[in-house]
Amino acid sequence: MEVLNDLLDYNNLKIYQNTDWFLFSLDSVLLPNFVTLNKKIKTIMDLGTGNAPIPLILSTKTKAKIIGIEVQKDVYDLAQKSVLYNHLENQIELCNLDIRDLKKYFQGDSIDVITCNPPYFKVSETSNLNEDVHKVIARHELNVKLEDILMAARYLLKNNGILAIVHRTDRFLDILRGCSTYGLEVKRVRFIYPKVNSESNMILVEARKNGGVGLKILPPLYVHRENGDYTDEVLKMFQ
Repeated sequence: MEVLNDLLDYNNLKIYQNTDWFLFSLDSVLLPNFVTLNKKIKTIMDLGTGNAPIPLILSTKTKAKIIGIEVQKDVYDLAQKSVLYNHLENQIELCNLDIRDLKKYFQGDSIDVITCNPPYFKVSETSNLNEDVHKVIARHELNVKLEDILMAARYLLKNNGILAIVHRTDRFLDILRGCSTYGLEVKRVRFIYPKVNSESNMILVEARKNGGVGLKILPPLYVHRENGDYTDEVLKMFQ
């Protein structure tokens, strides 16, 4: 069922969602609040944008042009409705394209920042894919793998351009190895924990194309208090 929801407390922004497919998650809030943004950045691309929560949130933080790439036509159409409803068509451009085909449509070395909340799970014989196709594509590396994202970032980013990813902590070594393969130097990492004294389940990673040596491990981010409420830091990200 299609619904129109408030985009948290972001300047009265609204977002169209389909409750039968998937709803945007906390990951899509954490990433635009993590990525490095400054006035020199002119173009941002969000790979696998879904119904566009990341571009919508980024629009409150930057004047840069934002391009969202989404392969599923019906999800792309939903995102387009949100962009038009919020009168952001002059800043946010959506493209119904496969990430693996971007070389056909965009020049190399042309994007300042790429963000991506990718499918987290590798597909294997034991993978549970007996669910809605929209959820399968969003959650599993069925259409696009981590390597495809890194390959696209290598091609699209300007020299010293930024790639920011949110992913599962257990894929951290895959991200490190992949970034190294494609000339993306990991520069900033932040581990996310459901609450204090729990194991990290998510990670935020920022890399730079042909970036110099030097890695910062940022303070841990705790999502919930012991009583289940969001921490103050996370609540600030909702505004």
